[in-house]
Amino acid sequence: MLNAFLVALAVFICVGGAELIGFTMLNRPIVIGPLVGLFLGDVKTGVMIGASLEAVFMGVVNIGGASAAEPGIATAVGTAFAIMLGKGSEVALTLALPIGILGLQIKTFLYIFLVGMFAKKFDQLAAEGKEKQIVFLHYGLWAVNWVLYSLVAFLGILFGSDAVSTLMDAIPDVVMNGLTVCGGLLPAVGMAMLMKMLWDKKICMFYFLGFVLSAYMNLPLIAIAVIGVIVAISIGMNDYKINQLSMQRVAAPAGNQSSEFDEEEEEFFS
Repeated sequence: MLNAFLVALAVFICVGGAELIGFTMLNRPIVIGPLVGLFLGDVKTGVMIGASLEAVFMGVVNIGGASAAEPGIATAVGTAFAIMLGKGSEVALTLALPIGILGLQIKTFLYIFLVGMFAKKFDQLAAEGKEKQIVFLHYGLWAVNWVLYSLVAFLGILFGSDAVSTLMDAIPDVVMNGLTVCGGLLPAVGMAMLMKMLWDKKICMFYFLGFVLSAYMNLPLIAIAVIGVIVAISIGMNDYKINQLSMQRVAAPAGNQSSEFDEEEEEFFS
């Protein structure tokens, strides 16, 4: 009972809090996983599973009608089962996708049939200038919506742990090994989805630079990140200087515009 309540609390704080504050990164697996691990007394497993599921869901962005899965409840329930059953990250990776898809459908259902039915009421209160009632209804709907959503995680952990434990024990080792291998491939799929959205010919060379630094020079991720920051700052400073030169050229009088710009340009590249 306590574990179910704590997992539901993590969903309410992270997923509901992200919606209230304005779609922050609170609802990402890298945040929810460690929080669930902290609540259940196994932060290390929570961090590992959160990082693994963040790689899986990294390219999943639900915008309007383009929706795939809800990573928040998927991470919370998957991490909780992995810790409670002692089966490791393969359990979380196996359960995450179906739970995420189901969670998104429940989230959409609550938006349409709970929050959506009060849209006209908000318009009415706004027309009447009742600001306090609008604020009360806004926060009240938020609380009810996310309490109901967190209740899904609560019931799943409360009634599902024994069933999931029995099911996992009944699965042959060869199947579990296959699921573990598939789970290891899922982060590559997440990275591929992210690269598909961000790929640009102008910046692709930095991807290959990072790949070479990691694969052939065995640099740790922190060192690669620092190199990336240095490169980004250098490019930003050069762009700023070029932009300043362009502005000076436009602002200069027509007579000395060319000579002053040539002098600045020569000084810049010297």
